[in-house]
Amino acid sequence: MTNTFMILAFASSMTISAAAQAPAPPLPATAVPAIDIQKFLDGLPPNAVSDLPIRVVDVGGYKIGLYGVLRPKSTKQEAILHRTKVTEVYYMLDGAGTLVTGGTLVAPTRETTGLTGVSVRADRIDGGVSRRMTKGDVVIIPGGTPHWWSQLDGDIRYLIVRPDPEGKQALK
Repeated sequence: MTNTFMILAFASSMTISAAAQAPAPPLPATAVPAIDIQKFLDGLPPNAVSDLPIRVVDVGGYKIGLYGVLRPKSTKQEAILHRTKVTEVYYMLDGAGTLVTGGTLVAPTRETTGLTGVSVRADRIDGGVSRRMTKGDVVIIPGGTPHWWSQLDGDIRYLIVRPDPEGKQALK
């Protein structure tokens, strides 16, 4: 009986030890169908800059956010610098314009607190790289990089993917 108990205890401890060493099962994938993205974008207010979360998920130690953005040509386009490690990946869906990245904010006017922490805003950027963005284009903007839509041909709509190693985005 003692040997049987010892064998069972050993086998049990080996099972627990193996389970502790086994990698965690992968997290489920999150799908965001095109129809849901289109409905979301169609629901944004037409005369205001919108940058709102479609989905934000925890992917195991950090978060990833998918945001829908509308920038009407009729609104003021401010330059911004997010004081964060959150990178932004823009994917242009509709419209065209000139995006400036890098450089220096000219006479920063105010700081705001938002979804990625503190942001500094200004009317424009000196220097930097100007690039024409049209439907289908992608740009990757590292956290802490000034950026600004210096010119829009019309209203633009795009998606932003925000990998968030700081975990500041609220889940949605």
